[in-house]
Amino acid sequence: MNIQQLENDLWEAADQLRANSKLTASEYSMPVLGLIFLRHASNRFNAFLPEITAGIDPKVPAGRREALIKLGFQGKAAIYLPETARFEHIAELPKGANVGEVIDAAMDSIEAEHEVLQGALPRGYTAFEPDQLAELVKIFDRPAIKSATGDVFGRIYEYFLNKFAMSGAQEGGEFFTPPSLVRMIVNIIEPDHGLVLDPACGSAGMFVQSGHFIEEVRHQNPLDSGVVFYGQEKSDTNTKLARMNLAVHGLDASNIRQGNSFYDQIEPLIGKCDFVMANPPFNVDGVDAKKVSAQVAPDGRLPFGLPGLNAKTGAISNANSLWAQFFYAYLNPTGRAGFVMASSASDAGNKDRDIREQLVKSGHVDVMIAIGNKFFYTRSLPCTLWFFDKGKPEQRQDTVLMLDARNVYTVMSARSHVFTEEQLANLNAVVWLYRGQGERFNALLAKYQRQSAQWLAELSVRLQADSAAVEMLSQHLTTFLKGATLDELNDGVEDEDSKVTQQALDLFKADFNTAWLTDNSAIEQAVIDLLSVASKARERVVKNKADKLENIKSVQVELEALAPQLKATTKLLEARHKRWLKLLETAEKSLRARNSGAWDGKAIREVKRALQAADVKKNEEATVRDLALDALKQSGYFIAQGHWLLSRFPEGTFADVAGLCAAVTRARIAEHDYSLTPGRYVGVAAAVEDDEEDFVERMRATHDELVELNEKASELAATIRTNFEELFA
Repeated sequence: MNIQQLENDLWEAADQLRANSKLTASEYSMPVLGLIFLRHASNRFNAFLPEITAGIDPKVPAGRREALIKLGFQGKAAIYLPETARFEHIAELPKGANVGEVIDAAMDSIEAEHEVLQGALPRGYTAFEPDQLAELVKIFDRPAIKSATGDVFGRIYEYFLNKFAMSGAQEGGEFFTPPSLVRMIVNIIEPDHGLVLDPACGSAGMFVQSGHFIEEVRHQNPLDSGVVFYGQEKSDTNTKLARMNLAVHGLDASNIRQGNSFYDQIEPLIGKCDFVMANPPFNVDGVDAKKVSAQVAPDGRLPFGLPGLNAKTGAISNANSLWAQFFYAYLNPTGRAGFVMASSASDAGNKDRDIREQLVKSGHVDVMIAIGNKFFYTRSLPCTLWFFDKGKPEQRQDTVLMLDARNVYTVMSARSHVFTEEQLANLNAVVWLYRGQGERFNALLAKYQRQSAQWLAELSVRLQADSAAVEMLSQHLTTFLKGATLDELNDGVEDEDSKVTQQALDLFKADFNTAWLTDNSAIEQAVIDLLSVASKARERVVKNKADKLENIKSVQVELEALAPQLKATTKLLEARHKRWLKLLETAEKSLRARNSGAWDGKAIREVKRALQAADVKKNEEATVRDLALDALKQSGYFIAQGHWLLSRFPEGTFADVAGLCAAVTRARIAEHDYSLTPGRYVGVAAAVEDDEEDFVERMRATHDELVELNEKASELAATIRTNFEELFA
């Protein structure tokens, strides 16, 4: 499934709904998220239904049968849906039915069955044009989305939250934390048991990702792990989103509360939390100091005192240090916290500096990670991830890991950066080494080597298919050159200067012979050589005992020796594709080959399609060309991931790496006036010449950003021109 295309199709459909219903983004965002909730809930329901109904006697009366089905969903990672609330029922409504009324009724029936969702699900579907709403339901009932798994649907859900954030649908997107940052926090604090708190929970993304962590890393059902999620959120809209988000992922939403965490502690959780995670609002400057002093300080949430006050208003001038203390105070004696902060919080002066000093002296500041621009969807600002660990062993209490990840990112668009799976894993591996978990570092390296070997195993079949497509094209062109005559090529052409000449045919034949007899022979030999070496490298990986770093390093050396051949072969194939497609273009346009009876147009179109890149926008399947190049690039990609780790930590133990990381003592932090900014400590990495692919990627991102800026400049100029015309009209 092309998930990205599926997301784009769904968003386009939703946006069409907005365009035709005359609703603003804030008005139609919740109903659309409600439909996603309903579709996902139906998918999960349908996944468990066969298992549940298998144990029910077919002779049981319908009413009793439905009661048994409902009972069977207790303890499952899905919610029971009444028959009229299942997406299939809505999708099968006859033409002309009032779809909006049916969906509203479905939401009513779900809330009646699940107390935790009461008041959370959206209504008002009758405000949409019935035909438009029916069309959206039909789109959500396509086979691809009906068969989507929980993870796929979770990604779609996050995608829509992202898009609504970018369109300003939910208070400027403040409720939404980018998945890259959520996953980084979860990976480092590892919330797999006990009480997990997010006092600024937004749409509950932290909890959902914790559930994924428990499933994927701990291989356990989150419902069986003993984890209890507590969330608090100021906005009623966001608490509803949080409950929907947790329910749609089969997680307990009963402890999501509405409240202002600056003042309210709905549950007495001070000193009781195993994990705290949050993305609180940055740089809030209007918190009532008197209210905090009266209600918050006495309950123990301010162990290091009030932050600085605004001289004019008397309010707390910046709540960043307030949040940091809250998170610290909520932790039990072995608890961990991970949260997002504005970069300025790491260096703020006055009372904020004093609070940081006390935090550092506690020995519980564990890791600080600097994050670059463009990770947030509605604002382009850097931030820092803070991590506390009250259970940090004594040997590490005098140090803080400073990790500068500002140069680690993948460009998604001119405005958006993310961490890939591997970038997340590699940064996490640095933390593992700092914590003395070398075996996890080794396991990650071995995993990369296995992944590379899996792609190397694909090379033979995929490269042979690519070569076969070129050979097939050469046969068709040979047939054309043998059978084509100037008369038929020039049929109907009156202009003598436009006619195909024998010289043009001879030149084409020479180019064809060069491409086939010379260039192709060299490429085929390069492929043979590569496959021979790749086979041996793959065998080494398969036979390797990956529990020892020495073995892993030995295999890595062999894999890295293969990397230049992979790149060289990739370039050769790309050049071959380009040349043969150019030959085809010349034959069709300059020689008018389609006029010839020797030209097999249908067969040649099929071969041409095989040698072209698939059009992702049209949701085309990968071509022979794509599959061959992908195997080459993915093989090299995973080799490069192993290189990234071993080139920085060759002994498999933690060491300071210039420009990336440093284990910094409390004394050194004191010398820097208790700054917790990683860039102050890690230094600058030695200049490294960009890999050609990295250079192309960065140039593409720069080009995209320039295009975007030019478009904004044009829009601004048009607005100014219109304003002037109105002013002087």
